[in-house]
Amino acid sequence: MLPCARGGGPPVAVIRLPLILAGTCLGTGLALLGGRYLLRQLPQPDPLLASPQLELLLHLAPDPSLRRQAALLLLGRAGEDPRRQRALLAGQGWGFDPLAAVVLKRDALAAASLGQVDSAERLWQQLLRRFANQPAAADGLYALGSQQPALRQQLLRRFAAHPAALAAAVEAGDAVHLARWGVRWPGARSLLQRNCERRGPIPTAAERDQLASGLAQLGDVEAAQRCLRGRAASPAGQLAIAQALVKGDSSETQRGEILLLQLAQRQPTTPLGREAARLLCEGRGPVNLQLVRQLPASLRAGGAVQARLALEPGLAGQRAAALGVLRRWPAEPAAWQLQWELARAALLAQRWRDAETLLAPELSRSLPGALAARQLFWLGFSQGQLGQQQAARRSWQAVLSQHPWGYYGWRAALRLGKGELALTPAADRPLPRPQWRPLNSGQHSDQLAVDRLWRLDQPLEAWEQWRLQSGGKAPETPRQLIVEGRLRRGVGDHWIGLGQLEQAELRLPPGDCQLTAALQASLAAVPMAASLERAGRGAGLAPSLLAAVARQESRFSAAVHSPAGAVGLLQLMPETAAELAGRPLAHHELEDPERNASLGASYLSQLLRQWRGNPLLAVASYNAGPGAVAGWRQPNPQRWPELWVEAIPYPETRLYVKKVLGNLWSLQLARQPHC
Repeated sequence: MLPCARGGGPPVAVIRLPLILAGTCLGTGLALLGGRYLLRQLPQPDPLLASPQLELLLHLAPDPSLRRQAALLLLGRAGEDPRRQRALLAGQGWGFDPLAAVVLKRDALAAASLGQVDSAERLWQQLLRRFANQPAAADGLYALGSQQPALRQQLLRRFAAHPAALAAAVEAGDAVHLARWGVRWPGARSLLQRNCERRGPIPTAAERDQLASGLAQLGDVEAAQRCLRGRAASPAGQLAIAQALVKGDSSETQRGEILLLQLAQRQPTTPLGREAARLLCEGRGPVNLQLVRQLPASLRAGGAVQARLALEPGLAGQRAAALGVLRRWPAEPAAWQLQWELARAALLAQRWRDAETLLAPELSRSLPGALAARQLFWLGFSQGQLGQQQAARRSWQAVLSQHPWGYYGWRAALRLGKGELALTPAADRPLPRPQWRPLNSGQHSDQLAVDRLWRLDQPLEAWEQWRLQSGGKAPETPRQLIVEGRLRRGVGDHWIGLGQLEQAELRLPPGDCQLTAALQASLAAVPMAASLERAGRGAGLAPSLLAAVARQESRFSAAVHSPAGAVGLLQLMPETAAELAGRPLAHHELEDPERNASLGASYLSQLLRQWRGNPLLAVASYNAGPGAVAGWRQPNPQRWPELWVEAIPYPETRLYVKKVLGNLWSLQLARQPHC
């Protein structure tokens, strides 16, 4: 019998039971709230998290989404072991989060590599059933489409710009699809050419125009014109053909400029017509000037045309006309080029006062950081020649505070007594390896999806998502160039990726510290760093100098061949490589990064010794040959090193010297923006 309270009240246990239940519920609720709070405080896992921490998350995290993220991050560290990959992905394909689609895709690929055909097919089918509109579904359509051609057609329609669709188009011989969505995809060029040579009703006139435009984008103007078979190209096709022609020899350039003029005259109010006029104004010479003067009045009133007209040789009041253009169109790239061309001419003629006027800071407030550094450096140089030493130092200090990287950062530092380069291994620092940083591609849901895949160390998935959402269109803004350049570098395409990052540097306006930091960190990353360090040390050469040359020569692309016949990472001519190696080398040997870096380091070391450690002369010789450089003695390279570079008669070598030594300074500076 239960004991009762005095006075006949209810049993004590009856009183305590609700209190116990209430306490239990309250404790459970507080624990849940505390758990949620703690989960919110946990950082999102990313590639910087060590593997032991990821393993703990994978096995012990109370949130299953965290366990899946940990599995995907560990997947990137599993190498090529498909069994390990499948073990990590087991049970992670749950729910409707798009990450489940990525899990199913990666699991199917791992199963296929193990020869588990039935398992792979079940995973692909599950992926298509549950995530038909996710980019990963494109890979499912491609894989299953090998036995079901209708699925390949779905792939081409639904995911036109996806790499899986481009691969399917190559296999199917669908040149028109490639011309529209992936003209630079491997195998596209030969397919476009073969399709253009076909007789009969296919391809149609519209398809021929598409094929011709694609060939023109690839620079194959003759094939593009043969493809048209005497028909006129569409306006877009004409623009593509003209763009390719103006990059050719003098006769081709003139043909291209005439096409640009005709297009601008026919469509003066359209974006195509305005772009044609802008491209025409990039030309030089008296014939080009005559064509520019024939542009419609509405186009002649624009900044690009007025900047070109202000470059006319012998123009009365040229400086006043140029200053007027700079003041009226400060954000016009053609005005920036006008300013530099006139200022460079004044500098080479040692007209310091004219140069100072043209380089005045108030004319350059809209310049991107890299171009502003050039303007400020030469302003300081002119001020120094005019005896304004304090003003010169302020200008050079402004370079170091605003844009310390690159060639002009180096020259400004030297002018201030602190820009010595390390040319030997002992004085050099380790090369910066690629390191993960957030992508920050934007705030749209598609962009956030790309960012999440990047954070989970899935660069290929992130790249495919980005390409699909952009429809394969080339990036336009500095931010787009930076994001796509970083994505391309993330999947190993350093050739295009670095090119896009360099374009962004020439367009990025000052003031955006976060974008500048992301750009400079990605530009500095050196793939194959260990090979370059070994080669540099072996030749007694600073590895950072070797990396600086490799970036400019091949953008770290080991298999690239130049039109002149140079091969590999350091772009060695086979004859030079044979002399260095003591025997002829096959192309596959020169494409080996280790061997190519070793031979390139030996050659560069020889040039440095020949020029007594002068990096300007050695680097110029690497590009133009020591014989040519020996004849460039004016201005004196010891007294006027910067003017000597500007006086190099080969524009390619002039740019090359500045790029390589700017790369070297940036690698050795090891300074990133502090935001």
